[in-house]
Amino acid sequence: MPTYKSFEDLPVWQNAKELSVLVYKTTSQGKFREDYGLKTQIQRAAVSVSSNIAEGFERGSKQEFIQFLYVAKGSCGELRSQLFIAKDVGHIENVDFETLLNSATNVSKQISGFIEYLKTSEFKGQKYK
Repeated sequence: MPTYKSFEDLPVWQNAKELSVLVYKTTSQGKFREDYGLKTQIQRAAVSVSSNIAEGFERGSKQEFIQFLYVAKGSCGELRSQLFIAKDVGHIENVDFETLLNSATNVSKQISGFIEYLKTSEFKGQKYK
């Protein structure tokens, strides 16, 4: 793995951020705009993914980073669950649902792969340099 100097350089963070942007664009349209409860919940779950990746990176230790990656992965699952609800109540079109679901699934897989890599790597964290 290359050495990343900031969380902004991490491909997994970049993809999670893009997922959040897609969620915000989707929830600002149509019936979604009017459902404040589900709209804010799905937005918070989406933002939580990239935010936890960033916070874990900034903590400076491998163990804390892994823990925050698990939280980010959990938020990805929460987001996927909410996407199904949004689709079932008619807030989101099938094409948008599929795009967001695929993106969230891919980010979740990327987080899982990163966790597995970190578990076996010699990387200890910025605190331990």
